[in-house]
Amino acid sequence: MIFRKKYSFKNYFLILSLLIMQEMIMSQDNPNYKIQTELYNIYKTKSADIVMFGNSLTRGVDWNELLGRDGIVNRGIPSDVLSGYKKRLDYIFRLNPKVVFIMGGINDIYNWTPVDEIFKTYQEVVAALLSRKIKVVIQSVIYSGENWGEEWLKLNKPELKAYDVNLERNKEVDKLNLLLKNFALSNKILFLDINSRLKTGNFLNKNYHYDGMHLNARGYKIWGEEVEKAIKELGL
Repeated sequence: MIFRKKYSFKNYFLILSLLIMQEMIMSQDNPNYKIQTELYNIYKTKSADIVMFGNSLTRGVDWNELLGRDGIVNRGIPSDVLSGYKKRLDYIFRLNPKVVFIMGGINDIYNWTPVDEIFKTYQEVVAALLSRKIKVVIQSVIYSGENWGEEWLKLNKPELKAYDVNLERNKEVDKLNLLLKNFALSNKILFLDINSRLKTGNFLNKNYHYDGMHLNARGYKIWGEEVEKAIKELGL
């Protein structure tokens, strides 16, 4: 393999590691997808005012209890990516929600999917929801912590540091969040910048997660506060 001079060996190994790290995040045969969608088919809930649509971050809390209200359905699937969201839109439509809060993209970013491609699929998901007269609230992608994937790297790519990998990935988060924010503004869609409340510097604040990615109670409390404000603004 020939390396062009503009790429250092360090950068090459960083890119290689990010390609390999997708195995940690998601595969085309994500077992969570099958498990959760099969459950959706047997759930007796026929309607919901609000759907929380996302990945493991959305899945990680009981939104009815967090917000102290009924009528919220959680449709978060661990490891899911935006193409997965698009494929399971029918499970959202069948609930006939008034509002969908969507958060997604971090798994795509760690799957080394280009931001422009992620954004394109995100727009398609939002457009499909809007076409059903469903109000959409776009929530910013949340940073990873500086230690996310650290143990995996020690075992598989010990020459790399989690700090460097996650810093580079969070730069991609910034790119996607800017696109999402501008898209929301231009289409009069409510945008919640959850990331700005949970980050410190270039990483997810260590006080708000338990493993470098997934939120703890303190993190969800802050997220819940932002969702509550949006619900009030929407008059629900």
